[in-house]
Amino acid sequence: MEQYVGLDVSMEETSVCIIDKNGAVIFEGEVPSQPEAIGELLRQRAANAVKVAFEAGALSSWLWHDLKALGIPVVCLDARHAKAALSMRLNKSDRNDARGLAELVRMGWYREARVKSMESRCIRALLIARAKLVDLKRDIENQMRGLLKSLGTVLGKVAGRPFLGKVVAVLRQAPHLRPIIQPMMSIQFGTGGANPDL
Repeated sequence: MEQYVGLDVSMEETSVCIIDKNGAVIFEGEVPSQPEAIGELLRQRAANAVKVAFEAGALSSWLWHDLKALGIPVVCLDARHAKAALSMRLNKSDRNDARGLAELVRMGWYREARVKSMESRCIRALLIARAKLVDLKRDIENQMRGLLKSLGTVLGKVAGRPFLGKVVAVLRQAPHLRPIIQPMMSIQFGTGGANPDL
């Protein structure tokens, strides 16, 4: 008999609802949000699953790829479309959301989200991490400029190693500023430690 599965995924646990082709509940429960654990439960309880659905979210790409690799017929639902459908249910809970997702795929009232490849996700994560590091580097440099300016030292328009050279020259002239500026230099330039002379 055909089975349809809804997974309401959260960081630690996933609510699972399995229904038959008539909408009768076969199983409801929870499982750790790990592909292997979900796959094992589905092998035991939903061997005839036609579709296994969950909403697009933070874990969806990873789960989709890993569950697909286990041979599970996974469908990643468009989050806005699924939310609109689930909001019509009277009682909002993880258990009810899982049942609602199972009902959506049983009736075909869903919009599938496109899941990016893991390679694409890794490239995007790399770009995000790089952008964050560039922002942090700029913020630390601006913080050093601001602190030195408030203490009477204006560095002017320099960046990178010339900026480091100017800061080192300032600290030679004003060693009392080292406890304030040097920790930021360690983070900004990896100068590490007490010697600002590099």
